[in-house]
Amino acid sequence: MPGMTYQSRPKKTMHNLRRSRAVYLNQKPLLRAMGLLLMAFLAGFLPRGGKADVVKPALVEISAHTSGQAVIEIRASIEALLTGINAQYRNTQDAPNAAEYDALRGLEASQLAIAFEPFKPEFLSRVRLKGDGVEVPLRITQVDIPGPGYTKVPRISVIVLEGKLDRATKSLTWYYPEYFGDNAVRVRQVDETNERWHWSEWQWLKKDRTSEPFSLAELFTRQPVSEVVWSYIQLGFEHIVPKGLDHIFFILGIFLLSKRLHPLLWQVTMFTFAHTITLGLSINGIINLPARIVEPLIALSIAYVGIENIYAKQLHKSRLVLVFCFGLLHGMGFASVLGEFGMPSDAFVTALISFNIGVEFGQLAVIGAAFLAVGFWLRSRAQYYRYVILPGSVMISVIGLYWFFERLDLY
Repeated sequence: MPGMTYQSRPKKTMHNLRRSRAVYLNQKPLLRAMGLLLMAFLAGFLPRGGKADVVKPALVEISAHTSGQAVIEIRASIEALLTGINAQYRNTQDAPNAAEYDALRGLEASQLAIAFEPFKPEFLSRVRLKGDGVEVPLRITQVDIPGPGYTKVPRISVIVLEGKLDRATKSLTWYYPEYFGDNAVRVRQVDETNERWHWSEWQWLKKDRTSEPFSLAELFTRQPVSEVVWSYIQLGFEHIVPKGLDHIFFILGIFLLSKRLHPLLWQVTMFTFAHTITLGLSINGIINLPARIVEPLIALSIAYVGIENIYAKQLHKSRLVLVFCFGLLHGMGFASVLGEFGMPSDAFVTALISFNIGVEFGQLAVIGAAFLAVGFWLRSRAQYYRYVILPGSVMISVIGLYWFFERLDLY
């Protein structure tokens, strides 16, 4: 019996080794392909040009005075208007005339004003303000253009339109063409005699849609809480998917080092908690770091996470502290979105929490997609490091560093 056991064991062992080697060799091309696909996916987000601006919606504020005067302030990128770059592009570098946009982006305010002058008639012919269904003739009375400043974020100019309303007007509607991009609009009732005014809620307008009528016959009613929650959840989700490429890369960097659900959720939750703090503080003006500091540091945080993934042997608790600190930084980046759009004064906390819930859903969507793409298929830690963590982290580091130097705006 002992002899038989001794002789049979090597044969069985050799058989298992051959079988394991065969399985590994059969898997190796697949694993390599998956790694290459991941790198190609990440590389696809690398900006093709040196100055990539996210295409932002225009913000429109209409003041209806009891005297019959209508004043419209439109905050938008004149460079985008002149080049026809609208919401169909994820960022300006996706547009065929991105070079023309970049050239306009570098002009002084006076030079851009001259370039905008011939475009004024076309701009006026496309926007529409109607009072009780009757179009209100408009004219451009002022154009405020800031200097070039930090050229890595869009330059927002203010275009002021004025028109005359019939004092008996009971409702207003607004149209801003999809050709110019998406827009958000609200109306302010101005009672000049009693020195009172009241804002409506914002309306997000997409897909060439005209606004719902704004009533001037009575004070605007408060937007239902359910509508506030849903609107800001959507806004938060869209800021991650598909608009927040830098935040997507940061979340992917977190995912790569640990595909286990429990530590992933801890990191994502810590990230969300941190950016909620700085987002609220930034919106209220308590802290305010300029974009030329925040944007390069966000890119550097992406590169750091990728580099750490390469050298870290395992996930440590210190990663939570790091993610929390970087979350504070990213929250200042989120503030640029809500800072421009505004927050309802009577539902600030509700809107803030809803926005961050939307961000959390967006982050979980990124993690879920990454897990289905690579995390679900690989069980071996060594293979996962070699074919997923290593190539993915290298690419994330390269992109993060590229964005860091590009956002320094040294040229």
